[in-house]
Amino acid sequence: MYPLRLRIIVLTLWFIAAAVSSVSGHNITDILSEFPEYSVFNDYLTQTRLDDEINRRETITVLVLNNSVMTKFVANQSLSVVKPALSIHVLLDYFDMAKLLTIGGGSMISTTLYQTTGNAAGSTGFVNITDLKGGKIEFGSADKESKIESLYTKSVKEFPYNISVLEINSPIINLEILPKPSDVNFSTLLDAVRCRTFLKLLKSTGVLDIYKKVAEQALTVFAPTDLAFKYTGAPDLNNLTNAELVSLLLYHAIPSYVPEITLENEKDPMPTLATNNAGKFAFTIQTYGNSLMLNSGVDDSRVLKMVSDAVPVCIFMIDKVLLPMELFAKRRAPATASPPAPESSPPSVSAPAPGSSPTPIAPSPAHIAGTQPVIPPPAPTIPPDSSPVGGAPPADNPTADMGSNNVSGGDRRKVPAIFLVLVIVSISGIFF
Repeated sequence: MYPLRLRIIVLTLWFIAAAVSSVSGHNITDILSEFPEYSVFNDYLTQTRLDDEINRRETITVLVLNNSVMTKFVANQSLSVVKPALSIHVLLDYFDMAKLLTIGGGSMISTTLYQTTGNAAGSTGFVNITDLKGGKIEFGSADKESKIESLYTKSVKEFPYNISVLEINSPIINLEILPKPSDVNFSTLLDAVRCRTFLKLLKSTGVLDIYKKVAEQALTVFAPTDLAFKYTGAPDLNNLTNAELVSLLLYHAIPSYVPEITLENEKDPMPTLATNNAGKFAFTIQTYGNSLMLNSGVDDSRVLKMVSDAVPVCIFMIDKVLLPMELFAKRRAPATASPPAPESSPPSVSAPAPGSSPTPIAPSPAHIAGTQPVIPPPAPTIPPDSSPVGGAPPADNPTADMGSNNVSGGDRRKVPAIFLVLVIVSISGIFF
């Protein structure tokens, strides 16, 4: 009798382990891939990288639109508008039909993913959920200027208290984010965060024109601060040829849209605009606590903050000039990662005289016509004496996301199951 009871206990634990393993992590693109009627919605989650934001969170509800509705919703809209519009359709709470019916003829407010971006003005980052009775549930922006006219139609997929996917018959419209934003102004953004030396070099070599052209599709820029050009170990621009200077600047940009959450999860080498052969002019991403480090193989540079995130362009500020191995491996020994400390008042570094660039070492951007640029004088090598200005981007609104964490889905999915399996194996070894 005793062995029989023990076997029952072991089997029960085994089924619990299997259940925990199956629901402790989720992947929204995998879930929606089972339903071709949501393929357009799923594709835009991937393009805007909202899928990464959804996958890293727990206790979440996604309000999906079918292909016909979604196609009309995003028609003639840029990704920079589509991303915040879709983020309003991601609720930071778990809702299934049973929970929706508990509203009991009233209404409630739910926080959305858009609220965590820091761009939501007033109540635009919240959704109003109203029980109209008779099984009808209505969703709408909590912003008083927006209409509430999106009706719940059905439940698509539910993993209780983890993720719920519900279909609504029309998009939640927020008038505050529908107008198209202006194009990204690199000069204004880089000047505002004191990346002026980098900006001058981009302009004088013509590489800024390449950035603008590539940005029409997708671009992520890592801009060194002015102080980055005066640290001990910073590149001596006078020792670089014209082609090498262009390659160095192209090395600071990736021809794809990579927001911060995606950057944190990148494991493979990142090809840059300077990449012309497999594995050449690439760098890797490493995470140390809350810090993101870019490793070129010669030195490390720390991401200080995000300057701009406007799909399909991201701009980050970094504390050191990235040194590609192809240019600097023989010029200096690799250095260990250590956060630099800038001076309190950075002197500006003179930029090269305007001209045009030599042939850029990049796979896609067009050549720049004109004369050869003047190489700037060597950067001063005054050691820093204070800590850098800036820091990591602000954390998510704590009241909006009490149930989330920063562990990626792949890292957290099976820890409870593994623990239970170990217990099962231990018990089995003792009694059987």
